[in-house]
Amino acid sequence: MSEYDISHKQYQDEVKQRWGDTAAYKESQSKTAGYSKEKWAAVNDGLNDMLSEFAVCMSSGESADSGTAQQLVNKLQQYVTANFYHCTNEILAGLGQMYVCDERFKNNINKHGEGTAEFISEAIKIYCK
Repeated sequence: MSEYDISHKQYQDEVKQRWGDTAAYKESQSKTAGYSKEKWAAVNDGLNDMLSEFAVCMSSGESADSGTAQQLVNKLQQYVTANFYHCTNEILAGLGQMYVCDERFKNNINKHGEGTAEFISEAIKIYCK
């Protein structure tokens, strides 16, 4: 078993414990059940591309309330809906908070550029108001 498989299993258990009783979790389980390794890689690559777009937006001097940032938030919401579960504004707002409150998310997102997690979180907060 690879390191990826071990950490992925650890996160799966945590996700199930925290959100296993929710409709979004059940929808995600159903939607992703048939994903191959290639499909998972493509979904993860797409998400990483989007995080990079946020980093570019931020580094180009755009603010979190700019049209570009807000379009990226909408794109992120649609991406989550298409690949995992119906991402309501309430769920999206929770994701935005998790991106800065959970160090694992924050550190991973900030690999795209220091401050990217905070930028995305603020853009989501504005979008969901």
